[in-house]
Amino acid sequence: MRFGLFVPQGWRLDLAGIKPEDQWATMLSVAHRADEGQVWESLWVYDHFHTVPKPTDDATHEAWTLMSALGASTHRVRLGQMCTCMGYRNPAYLAKVAATVDVISGGRVEMGIGAGWYEHEWRAYGYGFPTAGERIGMLDEGVQIMRQLWRDGTATLDGQHYQVDGAICRPLPLQQGGIPLWIAGGGEKKTLRIAARDAVYTNFDGTPEAFKHKSEVLAGHCKDLGRDFDEIVRSANYNVVIGETEAAVQKKLDWIHEHYAAVVPDRADRVREQFRTGPLVGTPEQIVQKLRDLDGLGMKYAICYFVDAAYDSSSVELFEREVVPEVRDR
Repeated sequence: MRFGLFVPQGWRLDLAGIKPEDQWATMLSVAHRADEGQVWESLWVYDHFHTVPKPTDDATHEAWTLMSALGASTHRVRLGQMCTCMGYRNPAYLAKVAATVDVISGGRVEMGIGAGWYEHEWRAYGYGFPTAGERIGMLDEGVQIMRQLWRDGTATLDGQHYQVDGAICRPLPLQQGGIPLWIAGGGEKKTLRIAARDAVYTNFDGTPEAFKHKSEVLAGHCKDLGRDFDEIVRSANYNVVIGETEAAVQKKLDWIHEHYAAVVPDRADRVREQFRTGPLVGTPEQIVQKLRDLDGLGMKYAICYFVDAAYDSSSVELFEREVVPEVRDR
């Protein structure tokens, strides 16, 4: 199994209480720690503008600005977004941005891409909120444009949602064949079919039952399209709450409640419950067993989020020390 680590960037209120002038240094310290070790294959950010579980005035740092900064500030880890919303940027422009960041980073960019879902954000930024079918159509056409630009250096497409006519992408990405595409989302009729056609990686619901089902749907689309199902690496995102003992896990959950209660008191109970019921909650031994079970279902790449990473490195350190050696690829 392979592992990626989310950098705290504010979207999930994971920089709340840290002074604005100290937030980049906080993010960078997490990134440098991951980059200097050998546990984490990749660093990840979210592509969002407004905080969750509800919009607040707390900072949410922009994803592709962070990609560029991290590309220039790290040396080893790969850099991804889970996931970029196609509708937030023209796809030809996005392909150009990503190619430039790939050059800055020495060829370490991953392209996590999806149809988007955060309605408040869409409307607040003036994008409207297209139907799910329209957003998936935008994803489909945008992926085609990006693949053309990265492969050929030019793209032309007269689509329903996007029209480009001889768009040029120079520099090309450094990575041969272009930047790897992570198609994120579990829509069974369209999104997973796009993934079967174009994805190097997928990313969908990581709970065992749902992961098994989505994998079966993806396999069906691969068969229909003549794609080798085993070519696609299946990944999932996980909130990790870890403690040496069950009492320590409970203490971490209490901290999560206190943290959110200080910022969004009306949502603290709900957030704590969301973390408590996630797949990767428990002692190291419990989490190792859960990951082994997920590995048996074909989940080969876990992207891990630690809500306390900006404030206390102990959760990340415990996971690195006691969990990863038991399940990582050798």
